[in-house]
Order: sequence, then C-alpha cells, then structure tokens
Amino acid sequence: MTVRPGIELANLTDPGCVRERNEDYYCYFEPDDDDAFRARGRLLVVADGMGGHEGGEIASGIAVETVRQTWSSGAGDPSELLIAALGKAHAAIQDYAREHPELAGMGTTCTAAALIGGLLYYGHVGDTRLYLIRGGAIRRVTHDHSLVQRLVDTGVITEAQAADHPDRNVLVAALGMSGAVSVDVPDAAIPLEPGDTLLICTDGLHGLVSEPELADAATRSEPRQACRQLVQMARDRGGPDNITLQIVRVDGAPAQAASGRLKKTRPEYPAEPERP
Repeated sequence: MTVRPGIELANLTDPGCVRERNEDYYCYFEPDDDDAFRARGRLLVVADGMGGHEGGEIASGIAVETVRQTWSSGAGDPSELLIAALGKAHAAIQDYAREHPELAGMGTTCTAAALIGGLLYYGHVGDTRLYLIRGGAIRRVTHDHSLVQRLVDTGVITEAQAADHPDRNVLVAALGMSGAVSVDVPDAAIPLEPGDTLLICTDGLHGLVSEPELADAATRSEPRQACRQLVQMARDRGGPDNITLQIVRVDGAPAQAASGRLKKTRPEYPAEPERP
C-alpha cells in the first residue's frame, strides 16, 4: 500500500482459530487531491460486527463504508464530522435490518481515527480500542462501551477482574442497536509527536494480549511485522474471535506526495447485497 510520507502504516485481519467467518472490517483512506488531503488528512476505521446470518459482516461493512464516504465528502469540524459519520452508519444499519428481518439484532463496534496536520481526532462506539504509544508507555485513548467497563467505572470490579469477567464481551452501545447512539469524541484534538505509534484493534486482539505486550510488539518491529506478530500471539492463545488491527507510526516526514489509496479487508464485498 502506498501512502504519503509522514507515517508508516500496516493493517491485518484474521478470522482467528474458531470462527468460520470474519465479521471484522477496516479501511485506510487518504484523498488523492492535495487540497483535500490537507483538509481531511488520513482516516483509519476498524469495526467488529455481530449478528447471525451474516449480519455482523454486513453491519461492519456498512459502518466502515458509510464513515469513509461521509468523511471523504464532508467538510467542517473533524469531531462533528466523525459524529455525523458514525450517526449515519448507525441509521444505515438499522434501516438495513428493518428491510431484512432475518438480520434483526445485527450491529457493530466502530472506531475511526483521523490524522490531520499533526493532530489526532477520533470517533468511537463499542469496544474496538484506539491506543497511543509514546516513549514506550501505552495509553488507551478510547473508553469501552461495555458492561464490565461500567462495573469498573462504578468500582464494582477492578480492571484486573474485568479481563476475565464472564460478561466481558457484553456491549452497552454499538452501531445498529435500538434507539439513538452516542458517539465518543475527544474534548480536544490530541497532538502527535514523531515516534508516536497508534494502534486500533478489535477485542479479538486486546482481549488476549495485554496492553504492555501490545506496546512492546507494536514498537519493537516495523508495523507490518508487528501486525503479524500480534495476530500470531492472539492465535497462539486460542484466537476465539476475529482479530483485526491497524498500526500507524508517526515519523515526522513531510506529507506532500500525492498518492491516495483505499484499503479494506474484503474489496470484493459488498457484492450482494449492495451497501450504501
């Protein structure tokens, strides 16, 4: 994949060791046009679908494509645009489920990160996580919308207990769930520094690999090799869920080349049915 100077990028998805289908979906996007690139920067999206009868795969695909399209054609404040993009994805999944009753209950997590002029913006629903690794220290930027996170927040259990809690995969918010959705965005854009590493991953990875292990692997090797190592770590521990991650390393080089690319897990999908 060719991207403008300024970052190193890699992404990888794997069905894991148990599931036959991969219901995760991701994309990386940057505009070809230089003016559009200066305004919109780079966009990374990762979604982890749920729902039987292919519902999870369809929901995650709708989410990623809707966010990408809304972002690439939109204008204005980045955080407001991410809120709008994820809101449109939520509505599109609900509409699709109403048109296809066999897919009732389909939904997806979704985390979108935008890098514009040295600043990080994000929009987030669910438990797909965005991490910032700086100077060897890892910081979880997003906050899980999960039952166990609520229990941690209210002091019922500890973070350590949450890792092995029987309800650790129960979400309290996701795109496509009934009702409205609330999108988490930062209070202010996060300044990035040369050497920073960003990691977006589904719970198929962060549910099996500890945060110190994530930080070590993501920074010890170049991003492509780090992706392979982290997926293998999850598989070596049983890999019961799909595993998807994107790694971005900020190298500080000028972002001037004009070669935009779109990358997604299954470029042949959607085929049938057509998605927005």
